[in-house]
Amino acid sequence: MIPVFDGLLPEPHNLYVLNVLFYLAHWHGLAKLRMHMDLTLKVFANITTFLSKGLRAFKMKTCGAFGTRKVEHEQDARARHQAKTTVKAVAGSSKSKIRKCNSSAHLPKELNLKTYKYHALGDYVSTIWCFGTTDLYSTQSVSSSSLVRPPVC
Repeated sequence: MIPVFDGLLPEPHNLYVLNVLFYLAHWHGLAKLRMHMDLTLKVFANITTFLSKGLRAFKMKTCGAFGTRKVEHEQDARARHQAKTTVKAVAGSSKSKIRKCNSSAHLPKELNLKTYKYHALGDYVSTIWCFGTTDLYSTQSVSSSSLVRPPVC
């Protein structure tokens, strides 16, 4: 149980929130370890399973019970994007329809578990088995012109 978050929502939603927060914190701690053993990787795999089940339960039971909406800066960004797209469409075609964005009404927003960041959670353990912890390598591209060359004496 995480005392600072306990009781923020009525039951059973409180339990789902506490479970997801605990699994996320445990998962994050294991992901940041700089040295793993077989035992820690098995625990990591189990926590990943619990986290994914907890997130799905949270989405099904709790997210539907509360109406969430986009915050104002998300609405503003959407309005700017639509205005920019409308200007391009009008310039390219005279038959395009112009839609006005109602920026005063906040659009509903829900948790989307079908994104890459959630899908990739299950790959962490196998990646650590194959390549080691994430502090041992970099995914940054290297070109021969960016290599530092020693000074010529």
